[in-house]
Amino acid sequence: MSDTGYGDFEFERRFFVRALPPELLDEPDPVLIVQSYFLAQDGYALRLRLQASGLALPLGPDADALAVLDEVGDRFEFCAVTLKGPMNVGTRYEAEREIDVSVGVEMIRRGGLRIVKNRYSVWLGADGWVVDVFGGANAPLVIAECERSGPVTDLQIPPFCETEVTDDARFANDGLANRPYRGWAQEFEAELRERGPRFLQDFGQNDVQRRG
Repeated sequence: MSDTGYGDFEFERRFFVRALPPELLDEPDPVLIVQSYFLAQDGYALRLRLQASGLALPLGPDADALAVLDEVGDRFEFCAVTLKGPMNVGTRYEAEREIDVSVGVEMIRRGGLRIVKNRYSVWLGADGWVVDVFGGANAPLVIAECERSGPVTDLQIPPFCETEVTDDARFANDGLANRPYRGWAQEFEAELRERGPRFLQDFGQNDVQRRG
């Protein structure tokens, strides 16, 4: 339970990134993440997540979550089970509990819809950001996310953010587990060309940074 006054709720905004900013590749402590969704339907999700800090593997379109488990072995140092509710204008119910890593590894081996990604962190302006680089059937998708302890308003949006996808359920991790990006990437690119970039207007003043 959070002590921010909002209980078990998370507040985030997500953005489609065309390419990973080069400076993030110098991040000294990337995190390798393997997730398995045992339920992912209508915005509700039951997720297991494994993390290995300080480790970023090459994750191309052929990356396989089970092969990653074998390669990383005992370097995973954190596992949690998480319950999520549907996203509602940048707000989502999330209750998480840490569990034994060895139990989590064996459960992920045995089932669920798996995804794998490298996560990079950077501090930009007043906010901490994470940038997820997906492998396997979700490669070469890159998503940037800003999360706060309260609503993410009056946000300074970095120039590498191509368009906002906070309200697009396809880009939620549980959405990607059910329907990987590879299957609809061309469809999304066509949508983006037709409508152009967009940034939601429900969160105060957007300060969209331009490329130099």
